[in-house]
Amino acid sequence: MLFLIIAIIAAIFGFTGIVSAAVGIAKFLFVVFLILFVLSLIFGKRSSY
Repeated sequence: MLFLIIAIIAAIFGFTGIVSAAVGIAKFLFVVFLILFVLSLIFGKRSSY
């Protein structure tokens, strides 16, 4: 969840042209968040109550 928030903040600054270096950071954090999200979906289904 933290990665998503950081990626959104970096994307707001980067994609609006305020901080051009934040575009790379936003893309990187977005990819990291997607990977973690997919992994949590895969491994989260193993524990059933």
